[in-house]
Amino acid sequence: MASKSFTAGSDLLPIYEELCSLISHYSPPFVPREVKADKPQYHLWSIQDVVIAGRKKKEVYFAGAIVQKGYVGFYYMPVYAKPGIKKVFPPEILKLLKGMSCFHIQALTPQLKKHLRAALQVGFQLYQERGWV
Repeated sequence: MASKSFTAGSDLLPIYEELCSLISHYSPPFVPREVKADKPQYHLWSIQDVVIAGRKKKEVYFAGAIVQKGYVGFYYMPVYAKPGIKKVFPPEILKLLKGMSCFHIQALTPQLKKHLRAALQVGFQLYQERGWV
């Protein structure tokens, strides 16, 4: 999952790998999507025809991880489907949320890992209820 040529931010690779492990638990039914980039990235998609907000889509993004400069971005797309889903995260973890769906993770504590695992499960259940997987 990590790019062999990636060197900047290499100290973040263990965090990235752990996040990928959490996310990849949902593959299948989600499908990993390869991205050609100069930094490690891992993304899971539901590849099927769905209707979201009255619009036909051929895929739905679920979650991903990208090594950035100084942090690993953990992208959690269920917040776009149901903004109130953020309630699964305690306040100390919401402090890591930058924007709508990206958490900036610089250290992956057992407590943070537990909360991310639980959030992925809740998001997966939401996607199942909506017929997106």
